[in-house]
Amino acid sequence: MPKVFTSEKQKIGELGENMAEKFLVKHGFSVLDRNYTKKWGEIDIVAEKANKLYFIEVKSVTRLNLVNVPRETSEDEYRAEDNMHPWKIKRLSRTIQTYLISKKVDEEKEWQVDLLVVFLDLKNKKARVKVVKDIIL
Repeated sequence: MPKVFTSEKQKIGELGENMAEKFLVKHGFSVLDRNYTKKWGEIDIVAEKANKLYFIEVKSVTRLNLVNVPRETSEDEYRAEDNMHPWKIKRLSRTIQTYLISKKVDEEKEWQVDLLVVFLDLKNKKARVKVVKDIIL
């Protein structure tokens, strides 16, 4: 049964995940799973490229105008990637281990964790994706 998103924040998150999936497919990834959920955590997207698994955490942020979204953010500016708190990383790590075991993934298979920050301009129906590669768990 598909996940039902009811709050505005959840709807924005789902839209961001949809944009992230399109971005990944455009860049040659195969999406294997979306919203792999256990009671101790969730993996937003599991993808594969060049025989390597990618566990993707998606953070969505709305902006009025994507032209004003800087490539680099200043110290006092909100950054979605700052929401990768130690407890979130611990939960993600446990969920990844569960995924690898439940899907019987070969222990030799390479994998990494990436963060996609999706900036959404809802008014103009545009999005920009920032990739933070190879997050250490």
